[in-house]
Amino acid sequence: MKIDLPNTTVSKIQKTLVHIREEGGAVALGRVLTLIISTALGHEEEAIAAANEASREHPMRVIIVSKNDGDNASPGRLDAQIRVGSDAGASEVIVLRAYGETATDEESLVTGLLLPDAPVVAWWPGIAPPKPAESSLGRIAQRRITDAAAQRDPNTAITALGESYVPGDTDFAWTRLTLWRNQLAAALDQPPYEPVTGVEVSGASDSPSTFLLAAWLQLQLQVPVSVVTSPRATGSSGIHGVTLSRESGDIELERSLVDVATLSMPGQPVHDLSLPRRNLRDCLAEELRRLDPDVLFGDVVKHGVAQLRDSIAS
Repeated sequence: MKIDLPNTTVSKIQKTLVHIREEGGAVALGRVLTLIISTALGHEEEAIAAANEASREHPMRVIIVSKNDGDNASPGRLDAQIRVGSDAGASEVIVLRAYGETATDEESLVTGLLLPDAPVVAWWPGIAPPKPAESSLGRIAQRRITDAAAQRDPNTAITALGESYVPGDTDFAWTRLTLWRNQLAAALDQPPYEPVTGVEVSGASDSPSTFLLAAWLQLQLQVPVSVVTSPRATGSSGIHGVTLSRESGDIELERSLVDVATLSMPGQPVHDLSLPRRNLRDCLAEELRRLDPDVLFGDVVKHGVAQLRDSIAS
């Protein structure tokens, strides 16, 4: 069910939510958090679909703040839409489309709609603020999710995030590495348990996950790491492969197909592994499983990225 509230106020939205609750039952019961999504006008639906899917694992209230930055000429107005039932997964969705002066203070738009005593997570699926923790939505959120791959310069965005990192920040470029990290750790857990002497990571030149994976490996293994990139026009996007060098031979994990990778190890047959590219729903659901700061991500983005760039420059 979708309820449109054109040219409305936050107070009227609250009253409508109360009315829906009185008619259909206490729909807010069992909600474990409030997810605030900040998007540009006209780009809401993909993020809403991902949140609806993730809500089946994490029941929540979803508030979408949709506006166009720099739009000061339009008359101030707030249009809203409330979605419940089959249009909202296991959540309730409140879409706020703000225009003109009304869009200048996102915090005031959402404060009255937050679930009481529930954690707040802010997510920017598109262009994110330079310092998420200092933004109007970031100040009220325990976790702040950005996506470096959606920025104008993905690799620069990762470096900037490391410089402005505050515990609670995270990025989907890191979340997309979970399966890669699991497979590489499992490979090193097998005999002959030799130390790694060198690492090569290959991927698309505009893939921030490639550089984050290389930074993680260098930080954890404390060995030289080289990064080989190719223009996206001449190769596939994302990470292409990882080679771990040891005395007995190389461990090679290469994504040969879209969802399949091959693992080659000395003295063993080649294995085909499931290594799918993670979609927004999978990344969002994983990030919502933990509301405490990701200490490892903080170390990698603050120290590992800078260490990697210094080693590449030298």
